[in-house]
Amino acid sequence: MSFLKEIIISILQFFYTYTGSWGLAIVLLTIVIRVLLHPLTVSQTKSMVAMRDLQPKMKELQEKYKNQPEEYQKRMLALYQEHKINPLGGCLPLLLQMPILFALFYVLREFDFGTQSGFLWIQSLGQPDTTYLLPLLIGVSQYLQMALTPTDPSQKSMQYIMPAFIAFISVQFPAGLSLYWAVSNIIGYLQQMIINRTISRSGHEGSVAN
Repeated sequence: MSFLKEIIISILQFFYTYTGSWGLAIVLLTIVIRVLLHPLTVSQTKSMVAMRDLQPKMKELQEKYKNQPEEYQKRMLALYQEHKINPLGGCLPLLLQMPILFALFYVLREFDFGTQSGFLWIQSLGQPDTTYLLPLLIGVSQYLQMALTPTDPSQKSMQYIMPAFIAFISVQFPAGLSLYWAVSNIIGYLQQMIINRTISRSGHEGSVAN
């Protein structure tokens, strides 16, 4: 974690040297991180879509073999193999991203931006945004991003609970951290739109080819 934090601080300072703005440095750092993690985001989304599409068959097996747990497990493994799905495929990319995201969180929460660190309407990136615009932007962008992310319909309520919770806790975050979170969500929303369209197009072309 310390190694990752040092790398992130070096990149942040590099961007500040060339822009003269800590706010722009955070935005550029966020873009770089999002681009680097994009392949993992694509892999995670594809896995989640495949698992979502398989839900009806999984429920059929669960109902059919509810009194035969061993047979149910065997049938489930066969189903995964038939559709070439790794049940951990949606979690593994996220786990690989976690060290980087945690390092980013700690760096931007603790970083000393100095007294002259205003950006746009933000007076100081080292202090919470007293206008509450950033927490609001975080909540809205988180909701929009989650609305595009393939999920189990039974978890639909989290689409409303999670953005509200994150917006609430971000009120106390330094504005620098909140700025990163908001920009990351906006980029994530755009990425998710592109990924969803690509997956939808490839699925349509596959069905036409068949």
